[in-house]
Amino acid sequence: MLVKTRGLVLSYLKYRESSIIARVYTEQLGVQSYVVNSVRKAKPPGRIALFQPFTLLELVAYTSARGGLTRLAEYRCAEPFQTLPYDVAKSSVVLFLSEVLGRALREEEADGPLFAFLHDHLLAFDRQATGYENFALRFLLELASYLGFGVETGAELTDQVAMAGHAPTGRTAATGPAVLHLREFAGYFDELLRGPGPSTIPNGRVRRELLAVLLRYYQLHVEQMGEIKSLDILSQVLAE
Repeated sequence: MLVKTRGLVLSYLKYRESSIIARVYTEQLGVQSYVVNSVRKAKPPGRIALFQPFTLLELVAYTSARGGLTRLAEYRCAEPFQTLPYDVAKSSVVLFLSEVLGRALREEEADGPLFAFLHDHLLAFDRQATGYENFALRFLLELASYLGFGVETGAELTDQVAMAGHAPTGRTAATGPAVLHLREFAGYFDELLRGPGPSTIPNGRVRRELLAVLLRYYQLHVEQMGEIKSLDILSQVLAE
C-alpha cells in the first residue's frame, strides 16, 4: 500500500553502490527506514542533498504490515531552507539536534503534535537572522515535554542530574561544589523555559555546559541514548 506523508530526515547510511537507507520521521507513520535507490549517482546531481539531516520532504512511501525496510515511490523537498544548509553555526546546530532526535525517537507511530513542533521550529530557525544562540537549548527543553519527560523548573532538571551523579564537566556530582555548580544553572534553565525572551547566559562556555547538562538529563530518560558525537562540533562553533 502507498501512503502520502510529510517527513523529516533524521539520517542516512550508504547502501550498496549508489543507494542509501534513509531514516525519516514521518507525520503519518512515525519513524521509518526507507531504501532510496540510485540517489548517490553523479547524474542527476544534487539528489543526495534531499536526505541531509532535518530536510523536510513530501513522500509517497510503500508500507508493509510486517514492518522493516520499505521503499519510496516518490520524494521531493517540501519546504526548502534558505539559511540552514549555508550558515556554519546553524548547520552545526541542525547536525547536533538531528543526532539527539534520532537517538530519542524510536516509536513507529504517528504523533501529529510532535511533528508540527519539529516542522514549525525548524522553519522559524531558518528564518531567524539573529538571536538564535540559545535555540538548541530551548529546542531540547521543549522536545523533552513531547517525549514525556519535560520539566517545569530548572531545579527539577538539575536536581535529577545531580542525584544521578553527573556534573557538567564529566566529574561525578557526589561532592558539594559540583552539586552547587549544577544548581547555578537552574536559573538559566528557568529563563529558557519561560520562552524566547532575553537570557542572562553570559557566553559560549556556559552555553556548552548547559547543553552537557541537558544531554545528561536526556540520557537518564532515553534508553541507550549514548554519546552525542556532534556535540564536539557544536562546541567549537559556540566557543567564545
